[in-house]
Amino acid sequence: MKYVIGVDLGTSAVKVLLVDQSGAVTAQASAAYPLQQPQPGYSEQNPEDWVSGVKDAIEKLFATSKVAASDIEGLSYSGQMHGLVLLDAAGKVLRPAILWNDTRTTKQSEEIMAKMGDKFLEITRNRPLEGFTLPKILWVKENEPEIFKQAATFVLPKDYVRYRMTGTLNMELSDAAGTVMVDIAKKAWSQEVCDAFDLPMSICPPLVEATDQVGMISADFAKESGLATSTAVFGGGADNACGAIGAGILRPDQAMCSIGTSGVILAYEPDTQADYHGQLHFFNHAVPGRFYSMGVTLAAGYSLSWFKKTFAPEASFNDFVGSASTSTIGAHGLLFAPYIVGERTPYADAKIRGSFIGIDGKQTRADFVRAVLEGIVFSFRDILDIYEANGKNFKQLVSIGGGSKSELWLQIQADIFNKEVVRLESEQGPGMGAAMIAAVGLGWFADFSGCAEKFIAVKKVYQPNPEHVAEYQQLHQIYQQIYPQTKKMTGALLDFEESHQV
Repeated sequence: MKYVIGVDLGTSAVKVLLVDQSGAVTAQASAAYPLQQPQPGYSEQNPEDWVSGVKDAIEKLFATSKVAASDIEGLSYSGQMHGLVLLDAAGKVLRPAILWNDTRTTKQSEEIMAKMGDKFLEITRNRPLEGFTLPKILWVKENEPEIFKQAATFVLPKDYVRYRMTGTLNMELSDAAGTVMVDIAKKAWSQEVCDAFDLPMSICPPLVEATDQVGMISADFAKESGLATSTAVFGGGADNACGAIGAGILRPDQAMCSIGTSGVILAYEPDTQADYHGQLHFFNHAVPGRFYSMGVTLAAGYSLSWFKKTFAPEASFNDFVGSASTSTIGAHGLLFAPYIVGERTPYADAKIRGSFIGIDGKQTRADFVRAVLEGIVFSFRDILDIYEANGKNFKQLVSIGGGSKSELWLQIQADIFNKEVVRLESEQGPGMGAAMIAAVGLGWFADFSGCAEKFIAVKKVYQPNPEHVAEYQQLHQIYQQIYPQTKKMTGALLDFEESHQV
């Protein structure tokens, strides 16, 4: 039997999957790494921790699987998006990576739009939000000029790991699109964007497609990890693009609902005709020649984990989430807006903060858990509203991540979305997408559709309950009033807090 490895480089840990030619996950392993937050709003990591984590996880994979390294034909990646890794001329890291959830770049984001306006949207198909890479580059240029002078190039997290594993430096297109420096339609770095901000084109590495073979495992990395130098390495993809592939989202009538730390509603786009005017992200796909659009809730699963850690640290996760079944639709009059770290879609607002609305002395912790589950899905409903306003009508949504682990939460999704919600037999998310990229790159399958038929199976389809749908539609109308009614207050509270920090 031959195998591929999918490397899923996340924000808190790396997960590796060993997948055989039938799509079965033979073994998996993970390794955690730390996050640094040196100042409020800052989020950084040491890129060497990613490399060490990948080595450790692969070593664990070999220890548990007993598969021979020579039987692993290919390897590919899914990567956390937008993180800035600056390299000098020798390929050495110049400073800690600035991550996707770092919010220090509000000033630079505003300057980009002030300078380029609609032209920027026309080229990149995205607004320059704080999380994206270009504002980070401009922040370093302005605030750390001595470091910036030494910068010869930059890469994104998974591309740095791939560089360390192969010795070949490049950037994969679906991830590069999230830098907001790429002309999406032309699939090339934008000279116009670089010129506007006095950035040399030489800082932009060569672009590759997800299924391009970019090299083999280097002798040094083979020695350190146990992999064979005969293992082919492919470009990989941005985590959301890989999540979509791993969920089988390969048609325009499907969408993906992903609940991780952040949350995503993602749709497959066969071409560049759809224009969401910057309300949704629009990126090149890891499926060569295709595209995808998505809206993002910044604190989806994070809202739930924050609430559990703060108010129920002793409870098991299953019991904690399951307690929401003792509550009711609407949590006995309680709504939650999951804006606890700001929001991205439909409100690109770094200063909005979360709210519980309707707190009553009769409510229990179970009601608060239910309100958090529903509030996260209401934020996704906001994203679906944008799609529907632009003529999209999805037949079904495939749920992956934390939201696919709970029967109750899956039914809440079906009822709030008023759509079929699919749970997969084996939900491995972006890691499976990465493995599928390697499988297609190797020629095991002619395309991703053929691979999906073999690798992905449906476990259950959740149908919307018409009575519940009607109740949730009423509640969503109330939920949509929370942002405009609390924006000024929560912004003032945030300003107060920042001004009183020691």
